[in-house]
Amino acid sequence: MSEYRIRNPQGFPHGYTAITQIGDKVHDTGIEFGILKLKNGEEYNIQCPLESAWLLINGRCKFAHDGHERIVERASCFEEDPFALHVAANNSATIIALTDCEFAVSKAINSKPFPTRIYDSQNMLESEHRGKGLLNDTAYRIVRTIFDIRNSPEAKLVLGEVITAPGRWSSYPPHHHAQPEIYHYRFTEPQGYGHAECGDDVFKVRQFDTYKILDANDHAQAAAPGYGMYYIWVIRHLDDKPYDYPEFTEEHSWTKSELANQRVWKGSF
Repeated sequence: MSEYRIRNPQGFPHGYTAITQIGDKVHDTGIEFGILKLKNGEEYNIQCPLESAWLLINGRCKFAHDGHERIVERASCFEEDPFALHVAANNSATIIALTDCEFAVSKAINSKPFPTRIYDSQNMLESEHRGKGLLNDTAYRIVRTIFDIRNSPEAKLVLGEVITAPGRWSSYPPHHHAQPEIYHYRFTEPQGYGHAECGDDVFKVRQFDTYKILDANDHAQAAAPGYGMYYIWVIRHLDDKPYDYPEFTEEHSWTKSELANQRVWKGSF
């Protein structure tokens, strides 16, 4: 199932690197996803025929649009809430790098207009401590939902992040949905790794990997002990079925309830 994984073990060069494309011949998600790296002082003009989201992974920059300017800064994607610029098709905006910066860029076909927005901790949907208090906290993780159909109903994209502690599971219990999705991974150490489920198959994920999620495959994750795992998640709404909530695999769905604390083996070592 590593055919769904795209590797970039050396990271990304200056400029924009496309990782997935709309219309990919193999496993097309309908999402263009890539990494943009800017140098201090560089200006990047956005004028795109696609809906686009520009998520700051690290650095300090200025977002400018429609006569408005906003300086944002993020030193750690593990420790700090996100900033994301969300731009409708054919609208214009500018990113000015005030230090070296790195962005995750997501794009989708969408002709609906909406005002350009900058998302931060004040207007993103939630930063949820999911799984806390269940299963001995073995699936406890932080899920940051930046925007979805609730606060951006005109969008085709859904954008968020997950922070998984070393040795813990996330995207758990196993779940699936009809809408295509992309995960992009970073770890607290460059040699860090984890494991990703793709239906009944499992493969290793490392620094800078990207995973295409299709065909309603289950996609739970686990981080190796010693290595914190961060991943960006991008979902594309289907025309006839927008994403609202995942469907949890029935045989494991009980682990989301208080019943899990009664049934789970506590262990004696």
